[in-house]
Amino acid sequence: MTVFFLLQVSKEELAKLVQGFEKQDILTSSGVTLAGNRYIYLSGTDRVIRAKLGKVGVHCMKTTQAVVVSLYEDPIQPQQAASVVEKLGDYLITCGY
Repeated sequence: MTVFFLLQVSKEELAKLVQGFEKQDILTSSGVTLAGNRYIYLSGTDRVIRAKLGKVGVHCMKTTQAVVVSLYEDPIQPQQAASVVEKLGDYLITCGY
């Protein structure tokens, strides 16, 4: 069963996340904050950001016009979340998003 829910992410949190794709030092010092929860920044590139807080992980991917944000927790493994998010992101890019 797949469960989808929306996060109450503030404009400031989203702006910092988007900025973090290009300036990752912002995230290394203060982490990734989404819906008031601060996740520890693990790694990233100009297209992908990974973070974690306890058993909950975050995998984000920037496309041309969007940012896909995924929260996952045990038993989902980070590699599984990465695969799904990045395939969705690649699909959105091929569609112009």
